[in-house]
Amino acid sequence: MAFYTYILYSETIDRYYVGSCQDLDVRLTQHNTGRSKSTKAGSPWQLKYKDTFATRAEAQSRENEIKKKKSRKYIEWLISSAG
Repeated sequence: MAFYTYILYSETIDRYYVGSCQDLDVRLTQHNTGRSKSTKAGSPWQLKYKDTFATRAEAQSRENEIKKKKSRKYIEWLISSAG
C-alpha cells in the first residue's frame, strides 16, 4: 500500500496546499467538495505534485520537510522539476 505527499494549487486564491494521505483520489475529492476546512475557500484545487512512499511516516515526514521551508519558490521549483 502506498502513501503520498502532494501539492495542490488553487487559482481562486493563488495558493498552494501541501498534504499527505493514503488515497490521493479520495483526498482530492474531499478538498474540492469543501470537506476539508483548510482548503474549503480555494476550490477547485488542482494536483500539481505527488511523491509516493511505502509508509505513512515517510509521507508525513516529507510533507513536514516541505512545509518547514515556508517557501513558495521551493514549492514551485519542486513542481517544475517533477515535470
